[in-house]
Amino acid sequence: MLENLNLLRAFWGLLFIFWTAFNTALVDVVGSEQQIPLSVVKLWASAFGGEIKSIAAKYSGSQLLQKKYKEYEKDVAIEEIDGLQLVKKLAKNMEEMFHKKSEAVRRLVEAAEDAYLKHEFDADLQYEYFNAVLINERDEEGNYLELGKEFILVPNDHFNNLPVNISLSDVQVPTNMYNKDPAIVNGVYWSESLNKVFVDNFDRDPSLIWQYFGSAKGFFRQYPGIKWEPDENGVIAFDCRNRKWYIQAATSPKDVVILVDVSGSMKGLRLTIAKQTVSSILDTLGDDDFFNIIAYNEELHYVEPCLNGTLVQADRANKEHFREHLDKLFAKGIGMLDIALNEAFNTLNEFNHTGQGSICSQAIMLITDGAVDTYDTIFAKYNWPDRKVRIFTYLIGREAAFADNLKWMACANKGFFTQISTLADVQENVMEYLHVLSRPKVIDQEHDVVWTEAYIDSTLADDQGLVLMTTVAMPVFSKQNETRSKGILLGVVGTDVPVKELLKTIPKYKLGIHGYAFAITNNGYILTHPELRPLYEEGKKRRKPNYSSVDLSEVEWEDRDDVLRNAMVNRKTGKFSMEVKKTVDKGKRVLVMTNDYYYTDIKGTPFSLGVALSRGHGKYFFRGNVTVEEGLHDLEHPDVSLADEWSYCNTDLHPEHRQMTQLEAIKRYLTGKEPLLQCDKELIQEVLFDAVVSAPIEAYWTSLALNKSENSDKGVEVAFLGTRTGLSRINLFVGPEQLTNQDFLTAEDKENIFNADHFPLWYRRAAEQIPGSFVYSIPFSTETANKSNVVTASTAIQLLDDRKSPVVAAVGIQMKLDFFQRKFWTASRQCASLDGRCAISCDDESISCYLIDNNGFILVSEDYRQTGNFFGEVEGAVMNKLLTMGSFKRITLYDYQAMCRTNKESSDSAHSLLDPYNAFFAAVKWIMTELVLFLVEFNLCSWWHSDLTAKAQRLKQTLEPCDTEYPAFVSERTIKETTGSIACDDCFKSFVIQQIPSSNLFMVVVDNECFCDSVQPITMAPIEIRYIESLKCERLKSQKIRRRPESCHGFHPEENARECGGVPGLRAKPPFVLLPLLLTIFSR
Repeated sequence: MLENLNLLRAFWGLLFIFWTAFNTALVDVVGSEQQIPLSVVKLWASAFGGEIKSIAAKYSGSQLLQKKYKEYEKDVAIEEIDGLQLVKKLAKNMEEMFHKKSEAVRRLVEAAEDAYLKHEFDADLQYEYFNAVLINERDEEGNYLELGKEFILVPNDHFNNLPVNISLSDVQVPTNMYNKDPAIVNGVYWSESLNKVFVDNFDRDPSLIWQYFGSAKGFFRQYPGIKWEPDENGVIAFDCRNRKWYIQAATSPKDVVILVDVSGSMKGLRLTIAKQTVSSILDTLGDDDFFNIIAYNEELHYVEPCLNGTLVQADRANKEHFREHLDKLFAKGIGMLDIALNEAFNTLNEFNHTGQGSICSQAIMLITDGAVDTYDTIFAKYNWPDRKVRIFTYLIGREAAFADNLKWMACANKGFFTQISTLADVQENVMEYLHVLSRPKVIDQEHDVVWTEAYIDSTLADDQGLVLMTTVAMPVFSKQNETRSKGILLGVVGTDVPVKELLKTIPKYKLGIHGYAFAITNNGYILTHPELRPLYEEGKKRRKPNYSSVDLSEVEWEDRDDVLRNAMVNRKTGKFSMEVKKTVDKGKRVLVMTNDYYYTDIKGTPFSLGVALSRGHGKYFFRGNVTVEEGLHDLEHPDVSLADEWSYCNTDLHPEHRQMTQLEAIKRYLTGKEPLLQCDKELIQEVLFDAVVSAPIEAYWTSLALNKSENSDKGVEVAFLGTRTGLSRINLFVGPEQLTNQDFLTAEDKENIFNADHFPLWYRRAAEQIPGSFVYSIPFSTETANKSNVVTASTAIQLLDDRKSPVVAAVGIQMKLDFFQRKFWTASRQCASLDGRCAISCDDESISCYLIDNNGFILVSEDYRQTGNFFGEVEGAVMNKLLTMGSFKRITLYDYQAMCRTNKESSDSAHSLLDPYNAFFAAVKWIMTELVLFLVEFNLCSWWHSDLTAKAQRLKQTLEPCDTEYPAFVSERTIKETTGSIACDDCFKSFVIQQIPSSNLFMVVVDNECFCDSVQPITMAPIEIRYIESLKCERLKSQKIRRRPESCHGFHPEENARECGGVPGLRAKPPFVLLPLLLTIFSR
């Protein structure tokens, strides 16, 4: 019994020990969750919030400015913006501007056609013209080179400070053409008469930039005259006939099927020439054209198999896609041209019935080294008697055994035959088809005005004058009656219109802080939009490789059904609304808002205009009223500046005004010293109002700067304000040389100043904060090693105390980061205990303290290197919990204009020959081999390929356009404080997050003793969207709604189709030649 009692006591003793140990462990775990008291963190946050707001409000003068606007409240009229009326007015303004440009071009057309009519061709004409490459060049003896006379060039700010001659034009001739060819010399001679019109146009409209005439013979006359510099190979690859403006003006939209012979006889150099011919044809196709490429031997091989039996739009992306596939072609087997022709005709016919193509001209381009038949039965079945499909034949190689059949095919089907023997012959021979397609338009004498989509001008060496622009162009015809049926195209005249010219017609002050205007083409491509990014690498004007036009759906991607895009493409007038996610601050922050879109067409152009206004304060505008005398007085203050890119007065109209700043122009306009100045009276009135209301803040800032007891540690460096009229005031509390961020509020810091298409970043972000609170941020640096050492704080000034009140201004300060951080650490050492001993402090090693903003970026951390990083990269487990609890939310964003680094195989393969000038120089090597008797396809061809195409493949990292998906994070405004606990591998990690009052900031205190290494960091790195092959195919096939050009000149009954290349040598059987003509007669 005693033994049992002892056992029982032992059992209860063990049970007591286990129970004690369990309770101790539980207390430890619970204690680890409770060791961060919410009340203490709340005290720290309150102390820091009060201190930092006091500093921001004091040095920015926000309360003073708010008070001053309130004093004028009764004198202000608030209006709701009528979006439809606004967009119609802007469209009318753009219409007038575009009309002026097209009239300048029309005058050039008339002058060119009259000059040609009076000129008689002289094969022996000797004429010394200004060659753009040779001007001002001397030989070793100091004498000017032939065609290189002295040509005075003076830097001109209207032309990006390039040295130009505004009295004369000069002439550029492609490298592969002879400068003194009689056709070129005669063309240059009669086109000299355009000089007077160039100068007259510039006098009438000083906003004009480049004016030019692109000749069908290949030369390019440009005004003002400028010197052209060859590349490192001594080449100028520019040929005006390959430019979109030339092709659009010269021809009508077309559907094209390219047939490429890949039979065994095409091996070696012939296939290389054939590929180059295809590439040159692709160069001549534009966004209004459609095409496909079919290779054939005894079977058909679509170059892109997924596009079997259809055509695709000839945009840049599609053409590059097909070029990449050209390298995969190889020659073998027997050429069955009849199968290929049947397929081409069927494809064109079926595609035409879908109504998706050009519904204008149709053509088959045949590239082969011979044809054993004329295939008249196929043409009789598909194409006669109407001959609606033109046949263009390109004979590859020197042999002429089958030339007659190819000539006959072209001549019997209103096409053109040409023979291409070398790579150097390709470009000129391909151009011949454009002259044929231009005939109907020439005979009709229809001078259609064409406008291109936005493109980057890269005609000048070293990317000089690199700007986004559109071109207005018109064709120039021969008006000689005796050649009318031949439809002789003399060339195309045009002028460039920089996109920034369009922005000058848009009153940014009427669009609100987040509002913007945008325009698109008939194909849905963007002409101007604030989200359009044709350049890459911040601060460097580098054109994106293979830059192509951007569709509206790629920037307004929230419109998944293309409702807005399609309405604008169809030139409708209306309204559309949707929630949008607009990124700011280099894409790292996001503003979620609802936009109302208003749109209409711009008459006389293929463009449509849209205006986006954000709901709330963005829909309201107010008018203040002060006297001119009051306003002028307050504009005289030295701290006042205006938005350089806004158009208060048009200083481009007269040369003497071009050196004026906008502020100078306003003053001279208001004082009557420049009566010729054209200014926006409404905008100037509001500028005067803002100048008067904001003037007292200058004296306020000055008094602070003079008070030695204030800002003794010089933590606050700059105070600034901006108003809705683009007026800015800046005050330095330290010397300019002492500024930590030297670029802030300068032209170098584009995102923080008023631009043509957006308000400053600090203004936009402040407008979305709760009124009276400040938004704080650290500017992101483009270089990871160059972290910003400043904090910017800004707040919005509203006229009224409700959401409908317009935001009239924003004010702020910039302070040193270490000054800001010291305030934080001081606040985090406070506690409420009477004895002054704090139970917890940010100095404790057991916790980590952070200060983050509403997008999750760290402003303060114990590890200084983490400043500016995303919180999720440092504390992945805590950020993940905040997302789960709803304190922060993840927003998925898409970038359809991204650039991704990819590893590509590179070699000196035939693909490199697709550049016509690489091809030209490579041809020299081949021509030398022609001296050897047994050349063509075998021994020496194998030498060619071993030397030029069979070099070892190697990986090369390149930048390629791509689509990416990436996250952004935003705090939930309704959640002010949160505590949480995270179950990690063997412990619980607790944390507290507390909002800093009157700010966009949060204090986060995290338990430092529990590690959650198993939880991955959360990053904001973009992820490339990789499309599976089936989806790639669907993307290629899918065609968005587009609007065809209104004019079409596919055929003309008076057209002389006998001009078809090589007719004198035609030896085809007479019945075959007469057959289509007889069918035409009997069909009537």
